[in-house]
Amino acid sequence: MTLDARVKKFLNRLNAGPKLPIAEMTVAARRNALAELLVMGATPADHLASWDDVIPSESGSLAVRIYSSNDAISENEPTILYVHGGGLVAGDLDTHGGIAKALAMNTGYPVVSLSYRLAPEHPFPAALQDVSSAVQYLARRSGQSAASQRTIVVVGDSAGATLVAATSHMLRNEGPHPVALQVLLCPILDYTSSTGSRQELERGYFLEKETLDHDLKYYLTSEIDRADPRVSPGLESSLCGVPATIIHTAEYDPLRDEGYHYYTRLKAAEVEVTYRCHPGMIHLFYALGGFIPYASDAIAMLSSDIVNAVMAKNAAQQ
Repeated sequence: MTLDARVKKFLNRLNAGPKLPIAEMTVAARRNALAELLVMGATPADHLASWDDVIPSESGSLAVRIYSSNDAISENEPTILYVHGGGLVAGDLDTHGGIAKALAMNTGYPVVSLSYRLAPEHPFPAALQDVSSAVQYLARRSGQSAASQRTIVVVGDSAGATLVAATSHMLRNEGPHPVALQVLLCPILDYTSSTGSRQELERGYFLEKETLDHDLKYYLTSEIDRADPRVSPGLESSLCGVPATIIHTAEYDPLRDEGYHYYTRLKAAEVEVTYRCHPGMIHLFYALGGFIPYASDAIAMLSSDIVNAVMAKNAAQQ
């Protein structure tokens, strides 16, 4: 399929003006640029109650923002932990709040949006530790061990999906898994990749190779290899025991092929997995509903996939 007409219009607008080369951009400028883009591209959303809170972790308290139609989270209801994108150097509770709110409104489940530590102030593995701490906290909060009454769904987009997948592998290796479902939206799964989509779409389609390299150099310290499965979870040697998974990719995203490859490996490992590729779309389209109206449809599809997977899991346990 060709580029969606509204995506093409967005890309033309984005590429029309002068741009500072990403290699020359400071982290502060990178953060500001992402924040400005997501403010401009946000879709006005209906009101939904939200409140800020903190959860404990080994590094101290982690900030979260909770979206729910109720004043509190019931101990037994399915709960979504949302891990935002931003290349592991940018993004926060405000920039990606529209995605978290849309997930809460479309699924009907409370969403706990996590503010994890960013590089370069906190390089690898700080963000990974924070996501793991948040998952384990949600499990402990309702008296869970592996066999939980509350269904925990962990959703990540872009680099947030990197953290979700890597965390799932780590927790799988530590024992029975507290996560019922992991959801990966346009995930970065292999920083060593030279897939067909990476080569074909490395420039001109919003997410570019230079951006990925720029962010990674701030996230990784010199002794950590980008092929480490904790950095590139698509390179994990075995996917057996990984929780049920939903993967959504975009046709014109350079990350498309690694998302599909991870899907095929999960199927081979007999993991329950759902895969969709959104035609005509680019990376981060789901957060740009003000420019790309299809974003709302995509979030609705993703939410429907989540609800169906949770219902199927609960029915199987009865």
